[in-house]
Amino acid sequence: MALFDQLGKYRNTGILLIRVGLGIMFIIHGLPKLQGGPEMWAKIGLSMKNLHITFFPVVWGFLAAATETFGGVLFLLGLVFRPVCILLAFTMLVAVLNHLSQGQGISGASHAIEDGIVFLGFLFIGPGKYSIDKK
Repeated sequence: MALFDQLGKYRNTGILLIRVGLGIMFIIHGLPKLQGGPEMWAKIGLSMKNLHITFFPVVWGFLAAATETFGGVLFLLGLVFRPVCILLAFTMLVAVLNHLSQGQGISGASHAIEDGIVFLGFLFIGPGKYSIDKK
């Protein structure tokens, strides 16, 4: 459609919008988990049992909360972008497995599935022109 033909020039602006929006949401979602302390971290870390990892749930929970919070900041900024995408995609994989193991089905896991797909896509696309990682 001719009306939208010129929008292709703003590809990097679109990437920036997605990075900022998703980054902010992950900060908002992860910060309460990070501030929740060892009791919250242990509860989150128990999700690793779906990967048959049952040791150090507090550590795994802290890492998940830190990945969501600080990963959101780094994703937003476009800093160490691809490693952050891998960490966030893995965190979403664990979230998907947790939702499925609780019997919530695809609809219960859909948000984590969608986010994981976005992070994997960005792993290939990169952070775009408007990022700290820009070369």
